[in-house]
Amino acid sequence: MKIILEVKRLTTYITARVCSRLFSTSQKFYTPQNFSDYEDIRSTYKLDLPEYFNFASDILDKWTAADKDGSRHSNPALWWIDGQGKEVKWSFDELGFHSRKVANILSDACNLKPGDRVIVILPRLPEWWLFNVACIRAGLVLIPGTTQLTAKDILHRLHTSGARCIITSQELAPTVDTISAQAPLLKTKMTMSGKRDGWLNFQDLYKAANDEYTCVRTRSTEPMTIYFTSGTTGSPKMTEHSHCSYGLGLTVNGKYWLDLTPSDVFWNTSDTGWAKSAWSSVFAPWIQGSCVFAHYMPRFDPTVILETLANYPVTAFCAPPTAYRMLVLCNLESYKFKSLNHCVSAGEPINPEVMEQWKVNTGLDIYEGYGQTETVLICGTFKGMKIKPGSMGKPSPGYDVQIVDTDGNVLPPDQEGDIGIRIAPQKPFYLFSQYTGDPEKTASTRRGDFYLTGDRAVKDKDGYFWFVGRSDDVILSSGYRIGPFEIESALIEHPAVAESAVVSSPDPVRGEVVKAFVVLSPTYTAHDQEKLTKDLQEHVKKVTAPYKYPRKIEFVRQLPKTVSGKIRRNELRNKEWGKA
Repeated sequence: MKIILEVKRLTTYITARVCSRLFSTSQKFYTPQNFSDYEDIRSTYKLDLPEYFNFASDILDKWTAADKDGSRHSNPALWWIDGQGKEVKWSFDELGFHSRKVANILSDACNLKPGDRVIVILPRLPEWWLFNVACIRAGLVLIPGTTQLTAKDILHRLHTSGARCIITSQELAPTVDTISAQAPLLKTKMTMSGKRDGWLNFQDLYKAANDEYTCVRTRSTEPMTIYFTSGTTGSPKMTEHSHCSYGLGLTVNGKYWLDLTPSDVFWNTSDTGWAKSAWSSVFAPWIQGSCVFAHYMPRFDPTVILETLANYPVTAFCAPPTAYRMLVLCNLESYKFKSLNHCVSAGEPINPEVMEQWKVNTGLDIYEGYGQTETVLICGTFKGMKIKPGSMGKPSPGYDVQIVDTDGNVLPPDQEGDIGIRIAPQKPFYLFSQYTGDPEKTASTRRGDFYLTGDRAVKDKDGYFWFVGRSDDVILSSGYRIGPFEIESALIEHPAVAESAVVSSPDPVRGEVVKAFVVLSPTYTAHDQEKLTKDLQEHVKKVTAPYKYPRKIEFVRQLPKTVSGKIRRNELRNKEWGKA
């Protein structure tokens, strides 16, 4: 125990010294915190906003210095594997070297200037991380996208963003070519390899690129990245973040929720096109000086995930609830995770049943986190804090989160309302800047002194928040307000159910009723769907309030989802109401 404490004290000293220009050492940044002293941490948490800030020069290059003088743990900055025996390990020094060459390519070969927008659509390749860092160095506005985007999706992003450059794989280049002529502002196209008319070749350019590059001096409030929202309730919107909002604001994620230090190896399974990849594959772990672990894994495979956790020294793991739901269907007892000690989940609420199954089979808790593209972590369950299964935890340090009514007044405990983040008298800088090009939509998120997340919840007397649903997902039936998540959580406890989505459906008597779309477990075959429907309805009645049971159930092979894996309940709801 004494040795462990000494190591943690050394880590605190090193990281505080490395980042002394940015953070007050009295805040003891980069040391894991025990949230049994939650209120003390919240009351003292403070991040100062510098006039100028650049994540590449002010964070990554400081870790490079620590690598060189031996004061940082010997972990690589990036550890990438492809599952076929190939791997890449870069120190912070090597990450800096490669990213400076890429910054030169973007500035010279692509003729891009600070402030220009760049769309990057790549799978989990090491180059994806290089383009993230290089764009920050060059003062460019990065717009990541998932490789699942269609030609229509890409055209929408090109038109809406006015991007001057697009970078993608050889496989997706033909798709881009079908629509690029309709995007007059697009001047440069670049693939990772191969020859293609009208496209630059990254590999050729990289070989000739200079590794000397002076980082652009960026103001903290200048735009750094734009993420398109997942479109669960409408067309994807451009969510703009400044250099400080993610580059500094995600300190709260890495330090408190992920509980990371330079000795940790952290694996986040998020797709590269989702803002969660910025949260947990770039900013939060690297702020902490941790190793980012990545697996190419073009398709989700629970067996690959479990084998990787068993064979590599991953200490912290983050995956969405959908992934955990699939993992607990596997034979977890046959795997031993020797290094893993911290598991988190985000993206959607995670079902208590799944949390229990994971704990029984691995001995590890799952710490839930709640946030959105527009924010850093809003609420979370942190180490040392009591876990209430089904709850999203308590507000994270830095945010004043409340449940508010239709007039923006704070509601007392146990009353349902809208989740709001206080933005008056001063808006937290770790909130998005705007919905780019849509001031009306930006303004619509404010109610009184609060920014509204668009989600509804209840806060209990202990200060824990309980998710109810999206504001437009709430079902009103016979005077009752019913949130879909509670019914989905009840359904998944049944062995026949692998996944479900609950929406409203029209009813001549009740106005609307609960309908569940159910995906059956791979090991379950429904020979009598009528009987199974009744079984599921009776099961829900026993697990939750009887009036909430789904009066309609439809069995489907799969659920419609966004490119980031979130269920598109609005699509199912529109189908039910004849709006599809």
